Amino acid sequence: MQLTTRPAGPPVTATYWMSHAWLGTHVEPGVALDVAGGRVAGVRTGAETPPSGAVALRGLTLPGLANTHSHAFHRALRSTVQVGSGTFWTWRDVMYRAASRLTPDTYYDLARATYAEMALAGITAVGEFHYLHHAPGGTPYDNPNAMGEALVAAAAAAGIRITLLDTAYLSAGFGREPDRHQLRFSDTTADAWAERASLLEAEDDRTVIGAAIHSVRAVPAGELATVARWAREREAPLHVHLSEQRAENDACLAAHGCTPTRLLADHGVLGPRTTGIHNTHLTAEDIELLGSSRTGTCMCPTTERDLADGIGPAAALQRAGSPLSLGSDSHAVIDLFEEARAMELDERLRTHVRGHWTAAALLRAASADGHAALGRPDAGTLEPGAPADLTTVALDSVRTAGPPPRLAAEAAVFAASAADVRHTVVAGRHIVRDGHHTLVEDVPRALATAVAALHS
Repeated sequence: MQLTTRPAGPPVTATYWMSHAWLGTHVEPGVALDVAGGRVAGVRTGAETPPSGAVALRGLTLPGLANTHSHAFHRALRSTVQVGSGTFWTWRDVMYRAASRLTPDTYYDLARATYAEMALAGITAVGEFHYLHHAPGGTPYDNPNAMGEALVAAAAAAGIRITLLDTAYLSAGFGREPDRHQLRFSDTTADAWAERASLLEAEDDRTVIGAAIHSVRAVPAGELATVARWAREREAPLHVHLSEQRAENDACLAAHGCTPTRLLADHGVLGPRTTGIHNTHLTAEDIELLGSSRTGTCMCPTTERDLADGIGPAAALQRAGSPLSLGSDSHAVIDLFEEARAMELDERLRTHVRGHWTAAALLRAASADGHAALGRPDAGTLEPGAPADLTTVALDSVRTAGPPPRLAAEAAVFAASAADVRHTVVAGRHIVRDGHHTLVEDVPRALATAVAALHS
């Protein structure tokens, strides 16, 4: 079965002139970037003015940003879950109610609008952690991947790349059958999950099919190796929610006598193509296991603080060898500049020390390392051969005006917001031009309509 997406059109040949470009280590003024076949064909510095026929990108142009962790339908929860108090677990009850109302059609509408919002925020690729597989009650759709295919089609319609992380979600907890809300998530066994997931096939290079283990509480220990093997045989990315909550750690210790990280290690889940999401409540041994195996860490600071989850040991994980990436997760906001600076600022609050990451390191987490976690190790740079995915941030807004151009990367990370994104280019195509989405005419209206459909 092939995923049905909107045709991308013929390969793009174009030249973009960037008034300032971040080249991984520094900001370079006057850079011309040639595109052929949707990839960077050449990079020329010293171009003081736009070459003839070039498209001008004024501001700071970065490699396209990678949103490593997304639950698209959580966008419908924005603000509605800010009334009153509660915990992660009471928030989860609200999330379940929203999930119960989605169909393939309404999921497409909501995801298309959400991914368009991401494009407006400079995001060119998303990792969609997808576990909403079946109809309410757990009955498979006639097309067993109708919901996943809706997400892939939505990303194509919004103009961004997607890594569909098809997620195994089999139980309500250690030794517990799925509850009524979770029946539509479950394939009953890992073998049944693998059979359904194997029907997915990417149609083009804008789509990657990966796998995910929802969590150690949602996939029984004896089933973990099946999911890991499926991903390993396909050389596909494998993601897993890991130690997001202390309660998960306590339950895992009670059930298995070890931490979730150790359980994953013992069943062959960890490794350089695996990314742990959150990695918040870890022991020193956990950090060593993740770092020595080169398992990645995706931090989602805006969600982690929204849900009062805690501050994960990102700096210690990176020192141990775990590459860092960033995600907007529940979409309390969609702004990778906010995620990047929040990782640094949260660490400052935790340690009372400033300067754990440079702006360049944070931009790498938001771009190259995020793309690598999504199965695109060649992306996230402005170098020949890389995908021609670009994000341009204004340097003349009320947030970014003032600093000299040589500090434009610092201005982007520590002062800019998603509202400062002026251009987003994917595979050489202008998806956002001068702050306006070129494929989705009215993104706010599309969001409002899609969210209202779930609450009506």
